[in-house]
Amino acid sequence: MNIAFVGYRHGHTLAIYNEAMAHPDINVLGAWEETDEGKALAEGSGIEFNYSTLEELLADDRVDIVNLGGCYGDRGAHAIAALRAGKHVYSDKPLCTSIEELDEIERLAKKNNLKVGCYFSMRFANGIKTIRELILGGEIGEVGAINMTAQHPLSYGVRPMWYFEKGKHGGTINDIAIHGVDLVRFITGLGVKNVTAARTWNHFAVNEPQFNDCAQFMVELDNGAGFMADVSYAAPKGCRLETYWRFTIWGTNGVIEYKYNGAPKTENDDGVVVLLALDGSDGFMQLNKEKYDTKPINEFLKEINGEKTIITTADVLRSTRETLIVQEKALI
Repeated sequence: MNIAFVGYRHGHTLAIYNEAMAHPDINVLGAWEETDEGKALAEGSGIEFNYSTLEELLADDRVDIVNLGGCYGDRGAHAIAALRAGKHVYSDKPLCTSIEELDEIERLAKKNNLKVGCYFSMRFANGIKTIRELILGGEIGEVGAINMTAQHPLSYGVRPMWYFEKGKHGGTINDIAIHGVDLVRFITGLGVKNVTAARTWNHFAVNEPQFNDCAQFMVELDNGAGFMADVSYAAPKGCRLETYWRFTIWGTNGVIEYKYNGAPKTENDDGVVVLLALDGSDGFMQLNKEKYDTKPINEFLKEINGEKTIITTADVLRSTRETLIVQEKALI
């Protein structure tokens, strides 16, 4: 399969590029990026910007897959254009920033029999296989409550400045919480049924008062369980705490906690801790951490080829839709 990259405005694009370059069945044809800022961000990555326009890239019959890496607010339009051109679409998260865009993406993918993938890398993280098998296997009983914290550092001046431009970012919930919404459904089988409450506001980005850097929400899952989260850009700069990614899942027989601080302290420390406490136990026991022995881009190729995969187009579209619904609730 031949892949071409549309936009390079976020560092996550490099991870996808490296996965594509390492895959024996993927050939990277090149990329298009319209800004000097984006090209500068890619400097040293090896990406070749050999398409002068988006239209030129989409008209290239050799291109099978278009990867989206532009500003969040541009990705929906780029996805729609690629699907109309008959290309499969793969994207860094988020895929788009509005439900209207998502509706058209879903319509075109179905009409043209094309696949849509998203770089939901947390499904493939160390320890996720462990907690998913325990939860779906009934180890903690029926899930009744979930708490997630995912406070990130704002890192103002380091993050791309387009984050703070009107129409380019699309909301802190859609930016950060999409990983958690997707992961909760992956490890529990439960999706978002109703949004109880959601709020975004500005507090830490003092130089950008129009940017709502703080975000919290409460939702009801399919079985009536509650899911609460804080995904604010509130963490201290350069400091990764246990609240960077922390999931606590309470069931009728026990509780599982997954923590990833993103900052390994030693060569043998990956920053991940998985804990389990069951009824009658003295406290948490630390578990061995297993992960799925595959890469996100490999799973996307498997779906295109009609093989069984741990993430499908339907998964991507549903997780995107549920997150956008929560984001819209926060704007009411």
